[in-house]
Amino acid sequence: MTPPATGIAPTRMIEVTGPVRERYDEILTTEATAFLAELHHRFASRRHDRLADRMRRRFEIGNGHDPQFRDDTRHIREDADWKVAGAGPGLEDRRVEITGPTDPKMTINALNSGAKVWLADQEDATSPTWRNVIEGQLSLRDAIRGELRFTSPEGKTYEVTAEQTPTIVMRPRGWHLVEKHIRFTDRAGRAMDASGSLVDFGLYFFHNATQLIANGRGPYFYLAKIESSEEAKLWDDVFTFSEEYIGIPHGTIRATVLIETLPAAFEMEEILFELRDHVAGLNAGRWDYIFSMIKNYRGRGARFVLPDRSQVTMTVPFMRAYTELLVKTCHQRGAFAIGGMSAFIPNRRDPEVTAHAFEKVAADKKREAGDGFDGTWVAHPDLIPVARAEFDAVLGDRPNQIDRLRPEVSVRAEDLLDVHIGLPITAEGVYGNVSVAIRYIEAWLRGLGAVAIDNLMEDAATAEISRSQVWQWIHQDRITDDGTHITHEYIEGLIERVLAEVDRPESTPGAVADRFDDAAAVFREVALGEEFPMFLTVPAYAKYLVEGE
Repeated sequence: MTPPATGIAPTRMIEVTGPVRERYDEILTTEATAFLAELHHRFASRRHDRLADRMRRRFEIGNGHDPQFRDDTRHIREDADWKVAGAGPGLEDRRVEITGPTDPKMTINALNSGAKVWLADQEDATSPTWRNVIEGQLSLRDAIRGELRFTSPEGKTYEVTAEQTPTIVMRPRGWHLVEKHIRFTDRAGRAMDASGSLVDFGLYFFHNATQLIANGRGPYFYLAKIESSEEAKLWDDVFTFSEEYIGIPHGTIRATVLIETLPAAFEMEEILFELRDHVAGLNAGRWDYIFSMIKNYRGRGARFVLPDRSQVTMTVPFMRAYTELLVKTCHQRGAFAIGGMSAFIPNRRDPEVTAHAFEKVAADKKREAGDGFDGTWVAHPDLIPVARAEFDAVLGDRPNQIDRLRPEVSVRAEDLLDVHIGLPITAEGVYGNVSVAIRYIEAWLRGLGAVAIDNLMEDAATAEISRSQVWQWIHQDRITDDGTHITHEYIEGLIERVLAEVDRPESTPGAVADRFDDAAAVFREVALGEEFPMFLTVPAYAKYLVEGE
């Protein structure tokens, strides 16, 4: 694939600073990096403006100004005539979507899973090592062309055998993340880290868009961590330029936006409007949404403190309001409403754990289907029949229930901020947060982004909840139900307890060294520091995952 005949000369420079290993040159071609250069030249400055907007909004909320539905966009919400583009080919039925990282084995397992859609995740389920970033692109490239094979170190061969594979919807990293193995130099000669969003999107789109169209599908994306309609507009402009660049029709790209930040919940219709030529739906990204609530209200007093993570369910007031509003908003605009991921996963070696997971997931998906969602996420292939059964019971032969408009739903701004749950913080819950966060971070430092811990699927979003709750509990002088004050010293004791309890493989001949000491250092920085890092992955990435520094 080359730039269009009229061409845009690659006058800006993209420099790859990461090591170029076997087959990396198939992704990092001259033509693909020229496209990345154009994306950065046109959109990098606007990206920085949008990130500055985020900082201002967080400052306002932290100083007592609660988010509201916007007055300046009221005309968009009150105009009943506009609709979104909706489903592209292969996205008409999304009742069960499987999520997961893009390494070869997980790619093959996802494509063989029987799900309707695969969320090919380069974001929260992927640790952004340079290997994962580029080799994930190679996995996707090969899979889209029917060429993917994988042989494990034990000699087991994996290949795609399903007659009907899921539609691929790729999730690039959010606007706030950078790719430190690629540098962009602008016209003024200023060098800067590339945008993780533009790198992930650009490489996947450039190499695969025309092949996906030839396969009867299309270039489809999940958009993560969006906080405003202006950020959505930025993505829409990226899509429009990219379609023109390779010469495909406007509107070929389809996006599904994760509503997983508190500010975005107040701008659902505006986000759909700005992306209306390219958007298929919205997703209720529950775990990051909880994290966003904690992050934005971490300093606003005791009434905004949440109890144990396990008690913040989808039926508590602010979560219930958010999902009800999402379904209503989507359906009145012709968009899909996609449910979130229950964290429970089966264990094929433990029937009791598996039965418990099936029960919990079935209840979660029954609620979603009954509320009007058109589909849902699962994190394990064994959960697909469980989720499908609940949506089949509501949908029958229909591909979706977009025609269910939910006129009875009325959600006010104060409903979205009603965090009253009335349950205590327990000593067990505090320990669980410390333990899960450290164990997840340790795996993330070793290149794993989605990790089964205590029979739950943990990713960056759930680790963020765990560490941000600890930070908030300390700074709001909380006490557990057994009378223990949650202090720095108390958490330090729990950190030492976790480090003493985890399995350390150093004494095993040939074992890969663990990263628990580094993980504990990261946790201390993001949970015990005086300042609150907006994302734990940002400092951890810069310090531990950048090759050659």
